[in-house]
Amino acid sequence: MSRAPHHHLTARRRAFCAFVTGLSLAVLIAVVRMPSPTLPARSGLFYADEAPTIAYVLDSAHAVSQDARYQKSDKWPALFDMDVELLTQGDVLNKWSHARVEIARELQIVDRCRKDNVCPAGAQKLINLSSEGAGRNGRARLGFINRAVNLAISPTSDEAQWRVTDHWSSALETLQSERGDCEDYAIVKYLALLDTGMSEADLKIVLMRSIFPNEDHAVVAARVDSEWLILDNRTLTLVRDTNLTRTVPAFVLDEVGAWRFILGSRPSRTRGWAS
Repeated sequence: MSRAPHHHLTARRRAFCAFVTGLSLAVLIAVVRMPSPTLPARSGLFYADEAPTIAYVLDSAHAVSQDARYQKSDKWPALFDMDVELLTQGDVLNKWSHARVEIARELQIVDRCRKDNVCPAGAQKLINLSSEGAGRNGRARLGFINRAVNLAISPTSDEAQWRVTDHWSSALETLQSERGDCEDYAIVKYLALLDTGMSEADLKIVLMRSIFPNEDHAVVAARVDSEWLILDNRTLTLVRDTNLTRTVPAFVLDEVGAWRFILGSRPSRTRGWAS
């Protein structure tokens, strides 16, 4: 075999290899420049295929308005030092919207009680609870209300009391039965503190994931002297939000609406909370 044809064949192979290499590089560059795939919508602490333990954790159908996101600023006191985004639909928003209507209605009932001196049993109990904080300010008011409500209600699951997975009772309904679970305690405290004269801007209900014990939980957050203090039915001690351990905040409810905490927005110095 002569060397000329062999040389010609080698040149063709080199050209072919160069073509393949160039094509591979072009494909690689195109892949790198492609936008990242969209992850399944995460609802609070769970993805759509994860099983929440109680009904107030949102499903993957929840939507948020990106235009309605608060960054950490004077508009949003740094509760847990995390950003939040406004919910526009879903189970949490629906439950809180209904609860807010009940709160407004029951405050009117309590006002009429004071004027007419005739009260339903639940309303009179709320007035008695509110009186625990009357004439007190700051931590003292929060501490007395937290203690009074914790002692006025016996912890009872919704399954045991209502035969349903999740039921948010109104404050007067809870005080009438004297039984309830964590969000029922929180709603009573929220209403009682409003009745003492606290501003709605200084009160929020927080839904969170408790790491130990492993369960979903609800508490009240109240602002005093630019600090958020947590009122929990499991303790009489008031804890500052930034000192709360073994929890992952999920949602916050206030006079504006229902918000989702943005996981990952917490500064690195507090990332140990969920450990």
